[in-house]
Amino acid sequence: MRRLGVHTSIAGGLHLSLERAKALGCNTVQIFSHNPRGWALKQIHKEEASIFQSLRLKLNISPVFIHTSYLVNIASRDKTLRKKSIDLLIVEMDRADAIGADYVILHPGSASGDDEGVARKRAIDVLNEVALKGRWNAYLLIENTAGERGDISSTIMDLSDIIAGTKGSLISGICIDTCHAFAAGYDICNNEGIQKISQEIEKYIGFDKLKLVHLNDSKSDIGSGIDRHEHIGRGKIGMRGLQQLITYQLFKDIPLILETPKRRESDDRVNLRRVRKIMKHSCLKETQRMKKISNPPLPPFTKGGKGGFEVFSGEANDSS
Repeated sequence: MRRLGVHTSIAGGLHLSLERAKALGCNTVQIFSHNPRGWALKQIHKEEASIFQSLRLKLNISPVFIHTSYLVNIASRDKTLRKKSIDLLIVEMDRADAIGADYVILHPGSASGDDEGVARKRAIDVLNEVALKGRWNAYLLIENTAGERGDISSTIMDLSDIIAGTKGSLISGICIDTCHAFAAGYDICNNEGIQKISQEIEKYIGFDKLKLVHLNDSKSDIGSGIDRHEHIGRGKIGMRGLQQLITYQLFKDIPLILETPKRRESDDRVNLRRVRKIMKHSCLKETQRMKKISNPPLPPFTKGGKGGFEVFSGEANDSS
C-alpha cells in the first residue's frame, strides 16, 4: 500500500502528531520536532520518546519524517548564523534518533546576496562538518527549493552537486516538492515535463535516492520563483498534472506528504480525499491492464471441420 500523509502538529506532545495523522487515515507523517521558528529547544525526555515509538508501531505509521527548523541556513556567509545552523542540524538528527524517526528533511538555505555557487560550496562544507560530528540511524534528505532569489537547491543538478560533495552516508537522498519544482521552472503539468524531471533525477542522482514527494499545488506560475503552496487541484499545476506525476511509473511507489494550506479544520481531509481518489483511479486502471495481460483475447477462428464445429484458422490450414 502506498504511503500517504500530511504534516501534523505536535501541539500537546509529540505522540499526538501520530494520533492526528491516524485520525486522517494516514500511514506516514511529517512533523517538526520542536517550534520551527525558535532556536531554544525543549529536551525530549525518554518517556516521551518511548510513547512516540510505541504508538508509531501500534498505528503502523511509517516512514516518519522530521522537517528541520526554518531558521537553519547552512549556506549563509554569516559565520555566526552558520555555526548556529550546524549546531541545530546536529540536534535535529539527535532528536530524530531519540524518537525513532526515519528521515530528516533539510532546505540547504540561501546565498543571502552572495554567489550561489560559492554559497552551495559553503553548504557542502557544513554538511561534511556535520558528518564528522556523529553517526545517526536517521537519514538526511535534501529538498529542492522554489528558485527564489539566493536559492542554492532549486534544480536537480544543484541537489546532485550537494550530494556528490558530501562525504560519507549522512545524506540518504532527496525530497521533491511539486510546488517548488513548478515554481523553479519544471513544467510538471504534462507527461513531457514529468519525463524531463524524471530523466534528470535518474541521470544525476538516481531514482533510488528519491525518498519522498511533497505533494502540493502551486498558487504561483511556472518559473515564478515564488513558493506559495495551494490546495490539491486548485492551483496552477492542477489536478491532471498532479495525477500524471504521482501515477508516473517512476513516481508511483514514492511516499507522499501533503503540505497544503490549513485555513480550515477540514482542509487536510479534503486534500487527502482528492489524492486518494487519484490513487484509487490509478489502481483500477492498473488492475484492468493486468487483467488484459493475464487474459488475452482468443486467436481468430473460422467455421469448418466435421459436423460444422468451429476450429482455429491455424488448424484448418493444417488439415488442408
